[in-house]
Amino acid sequence: MHTHSDKELVELVDKAIKEYAGDIEVLEAAIGFLFLGRKFGWRVMFFMHRQKTVKNYERILQIKDSRDYMPELGPLAKKAVVYQAIQKVKNYWKAVKGEVPGIRSGEILKK
Repeated sequence: MHTHSDKELVELVDKAIKEYAGDIEVLEAAIGFLFLGRKFGWRVMFFMHRQKTVKNYERILQIKDSRDYMPELGPLAKKAVVYQAIQKVKNYWKAVKGEVPGIRSGEILKK
């Protein structure tokens, strides 16, 4: 992962805002995905969002790959309900694609 400075991230978001046309809630979600991903990590975020949604957010933010902007597992990863599932699944990418039932969750614990 390349560590992007706060200034670079603000510039990226400002550009996305300037160039975006569409439902503002989708833009807000894409920006939130990016900033929460910096704290939870891409492995957690990919479990919380469908691949199609991730690709849409990347398109809105004009980034090629979210993993370039997020750690694999961030400092708050253990707060995510799916964190335990990530530790147990044998094939991470099959699980992300929804081929392993019962592990997709967007819930965050208080811890």
